[in-house]
Amino acid sequence: MSNPAYGREQAWNLLAEWTQSESLRKHALAVEACVAAYGEQEADRQDLEGEARQALIELYSTTALLHDFDYERHPTAEEHPFVGVRELERLGWPGDLRTAILGHAQYSGVPRDSHLAKVLFACDELAGFLTACALVKPSKAIADVETPSVKKKMKDKAFARAVNREDIRQGAAELGVDLDAHIAFCIEAMKKQSAELGL
Repeated sequence: MSNPAYGREQAWNLLAEWTQSESLRKHALAVEACVAAYGEQEADRQDLEGEARQALIELYSTTALLHDFDYERHPTAEEHPFVGVRELERLGWPGDLRTAILGHAQYSGVPRDSHLAKVLFACDELAGFLTACALVKPSKAIADVETPSVKKKMKDKAFARAVNREDIRQGAAELGVDLDAHIAFCIEAMKKQSAELGL
């Protein structure tokens, strides 16, 4: 069942303690919006109710919030996300969460076997890309971002060049969802949190 010691509030506090950058915190929230929405879908698929449903969604939510929490202090491939995961282990965070966080780094060598791990990987780069797509709109609003324009911008190598397009495509493929559907799903999820995301 849901453990209050490892809930969303604790995850946010840990993120805030390790991450001063507003844009990194917003990235964590954007990834959380997408991952938690997939968590809700998965809870529905498993017919979960009550506390069991809440616990699953919270696991998805906290995993997303914490996936880059060590990045500001330890941005190198030698250290991120390994330093953070060791700290999460020391603090007693669940194994599923830690394994998914290790798996989101392609270079970690940790396979993405769980639905959670696949969702985190599929949403990480995409959430960043969708944020960039929103910020170039005159309104700077995620509500004005549409799937066809996202697909078009993915082909423009100069736009948001730090975002790995192949990871976005591979993430959708590993999750077994159509790329267009995945993009539309994440836009919808981020729209619901647009105030928190500043989009």
